[in-house]
Amino acid sequence: MAKKVAVIGAGVSGLISLKCCVEEGLAPTCFERTEDIGGLWRFKENVEDGRASIYRSVITNTSKEMSCFSDFPMPEDFPNFLHNSKLLEYYRIFAKKFDLLKYIQFQTTVLSVKKCPDFSSSGQWEVVTESKGEQQSATFDAVMVCSGHHILPHVPLEAFPGIERFKGQYFHSRQYKNPEGFEGKHILVIGMGNSASDIAVELSRKAAQVFISTRQGSWVLSRISEHGYPWDLVFHTRFRSMLRNVLPRTVLTWTLERQMNQWFDHKNYGLEPQHKCLMKEPVVNDDLPSRILCGAIKVKSRVTELTETSAVFEDGTVEEDIDVIVFATGYTFSFPFLEDSLVQVEDTMVLLYKYMFPPHLEKSTLACIGLIQPLGSIFPTVELQARWATRVFKGLCPLPSEKTMMEDIIKRNKKRIDLFGESQSRILQTNYIDYLDELATEIGAKPDLLALLFKDPKLAVKLYFGPCNSYQYRLEGPGRWDGARSAILSQKQRLLKPLMTRALPPAPDFPLSLLLKVLGLLAVVWAFFF
Repeated sequence: MAKKVAVIGAGVSGLISLKCCVEEGLAPTCFERTEDIGGLWRFKENVEDGRASIYRSVITNTSKEMSCFSDFPMPEDFPNFLHNSKLLEYYRIFAKKFDLLKYIQFQTTVLSVKKCPDFSSSGQWEVVTESKGEQQSATFDAVMVCSGHHILPHVPLEAFPGIERFKGQYFHSRQYKNPEGFEGKHILVIGMGNSASDIAVELSRKAAQVFISTRQGSWVLSRISEHGYPWDLVFHTRFRSMLRNVLPRTVLTWTLERQMNQWFDHKNYGLEPQHKCLMKEPVVNDDLPSRILCGAIKVKSRVTELTETSAVFEDGTVEEDIDVIVFATGYTFSFPFLEDSLVQVEDTMVLLYKYMFPPHLEKSTLACIGLIQPLGSIFPTVELQARWATRVFKGLCPLPSEKTMMEDIIKRNKKRIDLFGESQSRILQTNYIDYLDELATEIGAKPDLLALLFKDPKLAVKLYFGPCNSYQYRLEGPGRWDGARSAILSQKQRLLKPLMTRALPPAPDFPLSLLLKVLGLLAVVWAFFF
């Protein structure tokens, strides 16, 4: 009889977890508290308690070739960076293709997940749910927590003396939906992440003036990188990842600073990071420097005090007549249906083995999927997490001892602090390709580049110097996909398809520019000798 698995949440992590369960011959049941799939990426006009919330204009920061599932490329005509509605369309196509909706119980809230009395031997869980006012209890052999970590807003009002006197409007960025209603206002956005930058840019087109307050600054990237390619296709290669791992920190910092300042000098715009040696996640925003250049956005330092109508900043400057404050200060994660001991945080360290498994359980039958912030796309990351978790549940990939797992957690946390710093907002941060390879190694799906170099050199070169996307992890091992090689070699075609919407005459075999250069060189030689 197939093991029964409870999947909590039908967002991205939940959908891919369902697929992985089915592929491994498990019997999943997904509990989704709302009426539809999509989680964070399903925009709604109103904010709902217990559900992630986005603003109408959200566009992905990672490109489609780096964000699709490993055996299901996005349609060729999809743009390279997707509006939230387009990404949701992809998930609907995905769910239909793999017939996942039949496993989902909509409008069903998980109230509690508790160990069964015989957990030490059975590893089973009692899951209590509520739907239409009625509670039900069921026993499951494993649980996958896929409810995300963008639900509970972090609003540190105690860090802003005078907020109780402020007469204007203030709210967390979670409440923001669109710029309507903010015309002619003076707005202060607190924070320097992707949401803060997006909201500041959007509001600056309606408001009288927007200020963005940052404690430490940030590097800002455009979605467009070398030769017009999406930034992550250029940045996330195995070759570049290797260089980042082996170069001395001072050389790496210097190189990164030069790369980031090629677009614009961050120091001149007041955005240069305070701790440049840390690998802080950059902001991806195509318009922020332009709006600063136009004066529509002004960058300010940390807020030290608020009055009835003004904000005082760390550098002593004061901005008067502030109408609205937007706290883009991130989120804290919470799983109210779990016992506190299951997902613990101690001294800015999440006590989960490889950000997934509680190390102290007698049986490894509970996994958190998506409780992580990789320096890259979250979608391939959660897929590999789900592929590993389902094989752990089946007993095919046993976890090490509690002692070994705790040692790994402590070691990983020290490395995280060294790379990203001690900020609470970086508690789930991890390197991208390194982490993907770790997970793939656990299930035997990491590509063998050396063997490929002899067997298929064209593919091996593409894997090492080209984008490290999810298809690579379907070339071998369990879940191998026959279309993986073709998907890797044809990704440029899918990248260019939505761009080349204007028919151009084919380029000549011998370009005119090259001919002119050759003739010019011959002219110089002729003049020199004759």
